[in-house]
Amino acid sequence: MTATTATRVLVLNSGSSSVKYQLLDMADGARLAVGLVERIGETSSRLAHTPAGGARREREAPIADHEAALKAVANELASDGLGLDSPGLAAIGHRVVHGGQKFTAPTVIDDAVLAEIERLVPVAPLHNPANLTGIKTAQTLNPDLPQVAVFDTAFHTTMPEHAARYAIDTETADEHRVRRYGFHGTSHAYVSRKTAELLDKDPSEVNVIVLHLGNGASASAVAGGRCVDTSMGLTPLEGLVMGTRSGDIDPAVIFHLSRVAGKSIDEIDTLLNKRSGLIGLCGDNDMREIVRRIDEGDERAKLAFDIYIHRLKKYIGAYSAVLGTVDAVAFTAGIGENSAPVREAAVTGLEELGLALDAELNAVRSDQARVISPQYARVAVAVVPTDEELEIAAQAYALVSP
Repeated sequence: MTATTATRVLVLNSGSSSVKYQLLDMADGARLAVGLVERIGETSSRLAHTPAGGARREREAPIADHEAALKAVANELASDGLGLDSPGLAAIGHRVVHGGQKFTAPTVIDDAVLAEIERLVPVAPLHNPANLTGIKTAQTLNPDLPQVAVFDTAFHTTMPEHAARYAIDTETADEHRVRRYGFHGTSHAYVSRKTAELLDKDPSEVNVIVLHLGNGASASAVAGGRCVDTSMGLTPLEGLVMGTRSGDIDPAVIFHLSRVAGKSIDEIDTLLNKRSGLIGLCGDNDMREIVRRIDEGDERAKLAFDIYIHRLKKYIGAYSAVLGTVDAVAFTAGIGENSAPVREAAVTGLEELGLALDAELNAVRSDQARVISPQYARVAVAVVPTDEELEIAAQAYALVSP
């Protein structure tokens, strides 16, 4: 394999019962294949694979575990002439959710890195074990291929201590690694940089509030390309109202539900992570359905929407104060990119902060990065489609390319 031909990166995002993947050529950013394996370990597992310029291929059959899933992915890629033994493959880039304080940048994976990711399992019990499984399985399929971990938390490690620390006993916090880590870091890094490009400025010259609004949602304050605050904390539960997560809540609610309602810690954990947020408020976590219900006069859906927007506005205001000067507010991810009503409601009433929307620009549906504020607005409002896979591939390729 020569450095001139090895320009491809396979990006793997291994979940507890799924593997998302994309194969990208970093010579031009082209996507050579995309796919998803889901319901791993169930009797009705499904693999969907789409090569560039080709038809989507799907098959449903039992896939016992992640090893079987990645072997199936490798076979699909090989059938397109893009196998894991291809001389054009430079690395595999793995999304790893939690890197703690140690991993501040993409890292070539070795035994010590694996051990540290495993050590962080107690603070990311839903994510890091699946990420580890994906890494170890990929290593067995091609032991000589560089494997790179790209951490969701890395972009947020630039937060100053006064933003990252909770106001609890320092010794307890340090012993148990209790602090604010933040998540969606690859998205916040990509979107903040693309927003600067949209404004025709260097990232070091721009202060951006990034609103990553999907089923999981987070905000970040980015000053000159560096994260100085973010809404998620020790876990992805803190911060904005999300599809099924509560976001910010009085910690004493947990004690109250334990003492008064007799709920166990596991039951409360499930309540706050899976039965709260939009779905807890109105029974739907699809913003399109919530907006449709509002249009039909559904008061419960309207209240859920209002709570969601109220929290968004609080963070926009807070991060405007943290940054001092704001050049842009960027909406991204599924809701941020596609829901004009959410963008309109989040910005309305914040004119004193320099924010305004152009109604016609906001209504346009596009997969392109764009400014949707009028020219007179002091702060640009932008819609910037995120591309976490491209960001992971770029970071991995930069690390292994000569």
